[in-house]
Amino acid sequence: DYLKIIDKYYKEDDALRNVLLVHSHSVALKALAIVDAHPELHLDRRFVEEAAMLHDIGIFRCNAPGIHCHGTEPYICHGPIGAELLRTEGFPYLARVCERHTGSGITLDTILERNLPLPHMDLLPETLEEKVVCYADKFFSKIRLHIEKTYEQAEHSLEKFGEDSVERFHAMADIFGR
Repeated sequence: DYLKIIDKYYKEDDALRNVLLVHSHSVALKALAIVDAHPELHLDRRFVEEAAMLHDIGIFRCNAPGIHCHGTEPYICHGPIGAELLRTEGFPYLARVCERHTGSGITLDTILERNLPLPHMDLLPETLEEKVVCYADKFFSKIRLHIEKTYEQAEHSLEKFGEDSVERFHAMADIFGR
């Protein structure tokens, strides 16, 4: 149960817990709407919901005061941090979603070119379930909670990751719809 994992790492009165829950719930609702709209894809609905609720579990170890994160790691590391936590908890498939959802995934080439503090490997969503959570996540920020971005705003937010990231987003939109 994803709430047990969240409860383990986030105190009930913690402002960051609220940010995590509101953001993740919005992502989960969008991802589940995509699942329901595409029965032909045979997506695992329960897995998608759990993955969407846990995709950002590692943010508490990161330094992003604007969203109540007071850890020490760079924010871009929240995916691999969350993956490590979920692997420790015994959820390796959920862990893959954590480490592969940033941007529209990050290639090894980008990690090396930009000297990012990430594992030296491709961190790209591969399964359709990984992709649907990654895609849905692009429509919600942790700063403007409850506000869904337009497709164009989501697309624009990926430009900082490079043209290949935008192209991966377009490919996901081709599968899941705009």
